[in-house]
Amino acid sequence: MTELIPIGTILALLSNQIMKTVQAAKDVVFEKESFKILAKHLLDIEPVLKELESHHLNDSPATRQALESLENDVKKANNLVDKYKNRGRFYLLIKCRQIVNEIQDVTREIGNALAAFSLANIEVRSGISDQVNKIQNEMQRAQLETAQSRVQIVDKLNQGLSDQVFDKEFANDILSEIARAVGVPVEPSEISKEIASFKKEKEEAEDRKERAEVLFLDQVIELLSRADAASDYEEVRRQYFQRLDAVEKYDPREEWIQPFRSFFCCITGNVMVDPVSLCTGTTCERAALEEDWFGRGEETDPETGEILWDFSYRPNIRVRQSIQEWRELNYCVKIRSCKTKLISHVDSLVEEALDRMEELVREDSVNKDWVSIGGLTDLAVAMIGGGVVSEDVENKLLVTLKEIIDGHERNKAIFIENHGIEKIVPCLQLDSSVSKAAIELLYEVLRDRSGWNEGFCNTLSQQNESIAFLVYLVKNPVHETAAKKLAEEILMKLCEVDENVIQAAKVNYFRPLIDKVIQVPVRISMVRELLTMELDEEKIELLGEEGLIPPLLEMASANIESKEVSLHALVKLSTFHHNKRIFASLGGTTLILKLMFSSHMLAVVVPKCTEILANLSSNGDGIKYMVDQNGAHLELEPVITGLLSFQHNLNSLDVVRKPALRALLGICRAENGLVKSAVLSASGVSVILALLDDSNQEIRELAINLLFLFSQHEPEGVVEYLMKPRRLEALVGFLENSDKGDVQMAAAGLLANLPKSETLLTEKLIELGGLKAIVEIVRSGTIEAKENALSALFRFTDPTNLESQRITVELGVHPLLTSLLRVDSVTASARAAALLGDLSMRTHELSVVHPKKPRCLCFHFTRKRLSVCAAHGGECSVGATFCLLEAEGALDRLVGLLEKKVDATAYEAIQTLSTLVREDSPQRGAHVLHENGAVGPTIEVLRWGSESLKGEALSLLEKVFTRDMVELYGSTARLPLMQLTGGSFFEDGHLQRKAAKVLLLIERYSRSSSTYSVTGLNNSF
Repeated sequence: MTELIPIGTILALLSNQIMKTVQAAKDVVFEKESFKILAKHLLDIEPVLKELESHHLNDSPATRQALESLENDVKKANNLVDKYKNRGRFYLLIKCRQIVNEIQDVTREIGNALAAFSLANIEVRSGISDQVNKIQNEMQRAQLETAQSRVQIVDKLNQGLSDQVFDKEFANDILSEIARAVGVPVEPSEISKEIASFKKEKEEAEDRKERAEVLFLDQVIELLSRADAASDYEEVRRQYFQRLDAVEKYDPREEWIQPFRSFFCCITGNVMVDPVSLCTGTTCERAALEEDWFGRGEETDPETGEILWDFSYRPNIRVRQSIQEWRELNYCVKIRSCKTKLISHVDSLVEEALDRMEELVREDSVNKDWVSIGGLTDLAVAMIGGGVVSEDVENKLLVTLKEIIDGHERNKAIFIENHGIEKIVPCLQLDSSVSKAAIELLYEVLRDRSGWNEGFCNTLSQQNESIAFLVYLVKNPVHETAAKKLAEEILMKLCEVDENVIQAAKVNYFRPLIDKVIQVPVRISMVRELLTMELDEEKIELLGEEGLIPPLLEMASANIESKEVSLHALVKLSTFHHNKRIFASLGGTTLILKLMFSSHMLAVVVPKCTEILANLSSNGDGIKYMVDQNGAHLELEPVITGLLSFQHNLNSLDVVRKPALRALLGICRAENGLVKSAVLSASGVSVILALLDDSNQEIRELAINLLFLFSQHEPEGVVEYLMKPRRLEALVGFLENSDKGDVQMAAAGLLANLPKSETLLTEKLIELGGLKAIVEIVRSGTIEAKENALSALFRFTDPTNLESQRITVELGVHPLLTSLLRVDSVTASARAAALLGDLSMRTHELSVVHPKKPRCLCFHFTRKRLSVCAAHGGECSVGATFCLLEAEGALDRLVGLLEKKVDATAYEAIQTLSTLVREDSPQRGAHVLHENGAVGPTIEVLRWGSESLKGEALSLLEKVFTRDMVELYGSTARLPLMQLTGGSFFEDGHLQRKAAKVLLLIERYSRSSSTYSVTGLNNSF
């Protein structure tokens, strides 16, 4: 009969085992907190067991069973500690969840066993019983968790494996995180130890036939082995040259070494990747054996066909190593071949080499090192931008280089050492496919595990045109969105440096600059840099669109230094139409006016405010942007008064007066009511007149423009001023200034507004060359200046002043006026027609009519026949009689104005044509109008013209309709005339009576008056 071990001895052994487990738990390097909790609970149990040894416990089966259970659970804890005590730290991290769960489970199991022991021994004293119950309760409720940071790393790793992310960049990243978490230096020697521990774990799992664990560990090993730190570079170099020496015996032309037969799987027929051996010695691919062979129920050797008595298999390490050596030899053969093809610079061969290089780095991560060790990376970088290959091959070259350096820090360093960044920058401006490949490569170079490589970014920013080319890529619409996004990311990184911000702004990329302006500490310096640039219209537009105006307005409300620089910038931005709208909508106009008219504001602020106001009202915008932030129009009379006050304030400088005048001019041009306000309320005429004597040419020119507007309301004071010594000479000077069309227009317009009754002014102007200057404007000025000059000419073509008319004609106005009858400007054409009419009014009087004398046959062949004017019956010429018929083309063009059917020009044309028909002898004039086709269009006016125009047409027809003309045009004129007599009335029926009168003429001269009767018409006269 087996002798039972005493209960006391069991308790002593159990206490000893607990202390050994506690001590071992202290040596575990990972999940220390969880093992520490386990050790604490075990330490709490040990003194209780010691005390129980001194008591004679009931030696019952229940007691022994409880102690046996407690002993087994303590052994489990000890085994758990031993299991993880000497494992690799990387392995422990990826198993952190499993480890914590195992510790939690064993802790709870010990608590349950302790509870059972307490129930089995009622002899346990109450004090000890309470202590045991407390310990067991704590252990049963133990809730352990691993650190959240470790869980995140494990989750990231598992996600990467699930998504099959095996690139070097991810490998470097996850390895770095794991190493930091477990306190392992990211050094090849240390990392190699950790990966070796994984490999050991994998082999043990294979022996245990834990297929899922083997697959998982295999994936982890493959991923981490791709990291740069997972390989000893010197060892990689040594291995490469060792393999290279071995391939020297092969012909250099060979590009492939044939595999041995033993390398092929007897199931798939392919070279094996993970060879395993059966009990029969047959070697085949693991996956093929498990899935294709055993998976379909086969029980024989796949090569020999013999029945298998053992279905187990094991890795064939020797064959695997031989296959790997064969692969590596082929890598070296391919690298040697690629080198030869790259050196050839033949497009087709280079492209083959690049394809092969991509295959190499995809096939095995070691090839990222080997292609560089073999010199292929150096050769490829040297070819960038060298023009030795076509653009298509250049594109392929850039794509291949990205593949080589992707996530590989050493290859990036090689790229940089070979001046890769300098070479790649020009590629950013090439064909869209090349530039896309270039930006993707550049982005890969600049990024590292921690984000951006500051040194490489600095190298890029130092390259000429690098920022300009990046901006070109971002803005060019032909480039793909992905490429633009990468270029913009790089730009924003480079623009963390202020100097690069300015460089980007110079090529119209303003986003970084505006971001800087928003940042209070650097905004002033950034705006100052902006002001040093030459801002063209495109830059000004972009600055407004990208949001510079809001921070500038914010600065304008800050201290004096901020005000100065921000207002200076706003002066430039407010020249563009779209920016004006933004400025006004943000309340900018209100702010500027407040600053401009503040009595305490410094001299550096007011000039900029007046410039901005001048810009807002320029280019015809007038008062459009004189609004508050809600769009409500501002009260402008105080603004006008304030602007005028700058002109007679002795302390005002030209830098204030000039923009103030420009603003005043823009505002007054837009609103006639504001002109009246400026003239009457603010005594604008007297203020502006004084400026004509100013020493500053620009101020004088602005003044003449304003006087032109003001003279419409108060011309008398202007005449009085001009008649003073040397004032009129200045006005003539403005008329002669052909370089300034607006000044000529204003000066001519001013003269046009002045009363024509001022004959002394007219004489002085002729004397001082003013008339000549006006005629010259008509000849070669802008169309706006011509319109005002034509209006001014009426002073000199007054029919009551024959001398003035003669001087005007001698200056050659007839051909000028005739040419203006065909211009697009209605105003110019109408005024030219009217001027021709003024000159034509005196022609009947000036025309020399020779009396008829009896014909004498003796003189019939000796006397010269006189040229008689068809309209005036005497000798006519342009110079002597101002005859309209003698002005070449004038009559035809006047008729043409009627045919255009424009009221303003047709009205003046009819009045001028009427000067050819004398009321006392209309036949000549009527015949001339008929011969030149004027009568028909005049009749047509009755159908489409305004009331006043129809009245003028009727007056002309009344003079023209002699018996001969009625025969020609009576039937044509009857219908429109009859419509007028029964149609609308003009004032007191005058138009109807005139139409009836003409109809009566037609009736009187009609040869068949019985056909058409005009009943009751005699009663109308």
